[in-house]
Amino acid sequence: MGQSDDMAAFLRIVERGGFAAAARGSPLTPSALSKLVQRLEARLGVRLLTRTTRRIALTPEGETYAARARDILALIEATETEVTAGRGRPRGHLRVNTGTAYARHRLIPLLPAFCAEYPDITIDLTVTDRRVDLVAEGADVVLRTGALEDSTLIARRIAEGRRVICAAPTYLARRGTPQRPGDLLAHDCIVLHGHARLTIWPFGDGEGIAALAVRGPLTTDSADALCDMALAGLGIIRVSEFVVLDAIADGRLVPLLEAEHASEEVPVWAITAPGRHRMPRIRAFVDFMAAHAAA
Repeated sequence: MGQSDDMAAFLRIVERGGFAAAARGSPLTPSALSKLVQRLEARLGVRLLTRTTRRIALTPEGETYAARARDILALIEATETEVTAGRGRPRGHLRVNTGTAYARHRLIPLLPAFCAEYPDITIDLTVTDRRVDLVAEGADVVLRTGALEDSTLIARRIAEGRRVICAAPTYLARRGTPQRPGDLLAHDCIVLHGHARLTIWPFGDGEGIAALAVRGPLTTDSADALCDMALAGLGIIRVSEFVVLDAIADGRLVPLLEAEHASEEVPVWAITAPGRHRMPRIRAFVDFMAAHAAA
């Protein structure tokens, strides 16, 4: 095996969390992969992994090696694709991570068209509302909505939307319809926990934006669960429009305070590690999402 093969094998071990998992689907056995890492460590003169009976973890030197290996392999793939341009299509395995609501309402409906256009790309989709460490968890692309934290990662805006305030007719029949923003203080407002800024709902007061801190008896960590709670008549929600678009269209949810609500833009980002955004399969996916996600 050459150095690039060693790097690819090392990354497979790291991303799959162990030798046995990395060996599945590989011509190398767990024992061979373990020896490969030992040879790497001996050649470099540093320890790359710490091993226990249950798990492996990167050392600081291992983190540096893994990051550089990803960059090098991305450059090799991009170079080979550029040299053979016109002779083939982007190919390989793509690991995508996104939140539950975005996966359900936006990404998954687009996958048939993407797979038809790029049949040589396979996708491993991980869906979680937990903020993930892209590099540590081995994702190629993370799709996220809302504001981004400062980061050295590469982020491309692929779409944008807005937030809406709404509730089910059953809730409004029972509790009344708020006529002005201040009325919300007497209502059950359901919010996402762990996102303090989303408990502050902005409204235009004619001279600027006024912020209203809402509250209620229920919170959740999922935008889809938020929608389901509203559909069950449990309260009023404020979410990205794409989550509730169908429910509003068929009358299961009713938009509220549309004239007063100051709905800020909700950007959708495709996030990749530096260097990896040039990999053909990643670039193809991000370009596709940028072309279709806003539709």
